[in-house]
Amino acid sequence: MHKFFIRYLAVFMMLALPLSALAQNSSEDPQTPIAVSSATNSDQKIEDRIANIFDKIDGVQSVTVNVDAGIVTLSGDVANEAAADDAKDIAIRTAGVVRVEDKINRTLGVKDNVTPFVKGMTVNSQKLLRAFPLILLSFLIFLTFGLIGGWLARRKALWNKVATNPFLGEILSQIVRLAFWALGAVLALNLIGASGFLATLLGGAGVMGIAIGFAVRDSLENYISSIMLSLRQPFRANDHVVINDKEGIVVRLTSRATILMTLDGNHLRIPNSAVFKGIILNYTTNPERRFEFSLTIDPKDDPIAAIAVGMEAMETHDFVISEPEPAAMIKTVTEKAVTLEFFGWVDQCETNFGKARSQVIRTVTAALAAAHKTPLVPSKTKKTLATQDDVLDVSRDTHLQEKINEDRAQSGGSGLLDQNKPVE
Repeated sequence: MHKFFIRYLAVFMMLALPLSALAQNSSEDPQTPIAVSSATNSDQKIEDRIANIFDKIDGVQSVTVNVDAGIVTLSGDVANEAAADDAKDIAIRTAGVVRVEDKINRTLGVKDNVTPFVKGMTVNSQKLLRAFPLILLSFLIFLTFGLIGGWLARRKALWNKVATNPFLGEILSQIVRLAFWALGAVLALNLIGASGFLATLLGGAGVMGIAIGFAVRDSLENYISSIMLSLRQPFRANDHVVINDKEGIVVRLTSRATILMTLDGNHLRIPNSAVFKGIILNYTTNPERRFEFSLTIDPKDDPIAAIAVGMEAMETHDFVISEPEPAAMIKTVTEKAVTLEFFGWVDQCETNFGKARSQVIRTVTAALAAAHKTPLVPSKTKKTLATQDDVLDVSRDTHLQEKINEDRAQSGGSGLLDQNKPVE
């Protein structure tokens, strides 16, 4: 805490002195002409006026002034370019001056330049010491408001009640944090008389914000997409989805990406901007899913009888639901074969879709072969297949779900996904 206080105090003191000087200098109007008199602006009066001003300003006292027809000629020696610029600025601002001729010699002497610098440093140090209590008070106000904002931002229970959405709650807490820091800065700058600098700073921040917005456009798009997905969620945790061409089980929705567990057990991270704009197929929304497959028979066989045999074989499986009921049709007929297409439905919340389809294909194939009385399925093979039918498990695979549960336990739940939010 002491290191934190000392670090910010040092930064604040470094900024305070130039800001105060800026506020004082801003009151001067460089365009205001220097009046000579209410009478005629003669060359002699202009010369006397400028020379009188030079005598009272350190660094330009040795400059000689000569005025002819309103044209001022400056000559003599000065220490550096800054002193010469001061002399020219004073001359050009004097009423009645038409033009300024610069014939000043810049000596650039070490003593002439070091002495004013040391004197200025001494004066500034004295000003800083006198202003130190005020600067310290300003810094304490700035720091106090910042700490209050940080304390409020860490009240997660409060923001969860206000926003009812963890992601929006986090955004609101950060906005409040920044608002308190900004309010503290405004009060502190006003206290030390540097409010003019604040307007300049805000103007520059606006231009910089536009430039940064273009630079991080993709990140902003992803951030906004995360907000929209958290408000209107297209899926729930554990839903089996296909996003664009990526298939998997939904693990969580974060502020940057949607995490899927692919069917082969790997993590898949998809940016939320791609999810928000993508095509989403959700298998879990409707648990009933249709499978289909095609088989060929000899063109000499009766396709209607083959369909009846295949339908009977499909209905022997309990996992094939009766409503909607299974169906079949003749797909194509050629000289070499007749293609039959079979359809059936399973509850994928209870049944592994791929295993169920495979089991039905094998059973229907065996039934058609037996009805055709071909050696494709010998009697010994039939008995073996029948035994496999009794032990083959087509229940839903729980391994992926176990991996997902472990992942959530380690990473903090399902993120922004909320069962109470509306689903599109």
